[in-house]
Amino acid sequence: MYDPAQLRTFLAVAQTLSFTQAARRLGLRQSTVSQHVRRLEDAVGRQLFLRDTHSVELTEDGEAMLGFARRILAVHGQAAAFFTGTRVRGRLRFGASEDFVLTRLPEILEGFRYAHPEVDLELTVELSGTLHEQLAAGKLDLVLAKRRPQDPRGKLVWHDDLVWIGAERLRLDLDRPVPLIVYPPPGITRALALEALERQGRSWRIVCTSGSLNGLVAAARAGLGVMAHSRGLIPPGLFRVPERAGLPELGKVDFVLVHGRARASAQDAADALAAAILAGGERLHQRGG
Repeated sequence: MYDPAQLRTFLAVAQTLSFTQAARRLGLRQSTVSQHVRRLEDAVGRQLFLRDTHSVELTEDGEAMLGFARRILAVHGQAAAFFTGTRVRGRLRFGASEDFVLTRLPEILEGFRYAHPEVDLELTVELSGTLHEQLAAGKLDLVLAKRRPQDPRGKLVWHDDLVWIGAERLRLDLDRPVPLIVYPPPGITRALALEALERQGRSWRIVCTSGSLNGLVAAARAGLGVMAHSRGLIPPGLFRVPERAGLPELGKVDFVLVHGRARASAQDAADALAAAILAGGERLHQRGG
């Protein structure tokens, strides 16, 4: 009833909220993306997106279609693998950034392990900057992480705003340095936060450094200071810092999948995991249970 190509296009648009970004991810023309979405809407008889020249949003029916599309594509992939006799196997070294510690990425990995039991999956959780370095050094096969501004590498999973967050009761004194909670170098959000404050001419001091998201969250919940974080991944118990605090805009951030130098034994497994992450990408915005 529903064309898998149209469902993949629908998921790409839903995850990026951009027909242009979805076209880049899928390697299609933007007109083709629009055509796929229109045909899928015709097939279901419902409008899936509200769109104008400035924004794209899911309708309630579009939100419902997310789960259906993900499950249909997962079963479609399993059936295709079964009947073509192809079995993915080998050792796959996968790196995920600390940003995903509190999300439902483990559910995506569990589904991948179930679908591909002969893949030996090795998971590394690190800072995005560190993961990119390990990928370049040939120590990882696939990475899910933030990328630096103007870095063209990687397949976009989603585009998000960076925002300042902290404890709800936290109050900042405009006459005192901004208390910062940051990852150590080469953390990408750390660099963006410091650059934004420097451009504004705002003084700052580092009150907590941790390579663990849980460590940063604990410090922020204790009211020690503020941290830069993806708007779509704000941990429970933390809140956006209000505009009256006078903190500078942090801009946008891209979360991407990047393949390493091809290892024949890992290529098929890396492609299969990348497809699973892209298909289930909206769950990366949801907190794990």
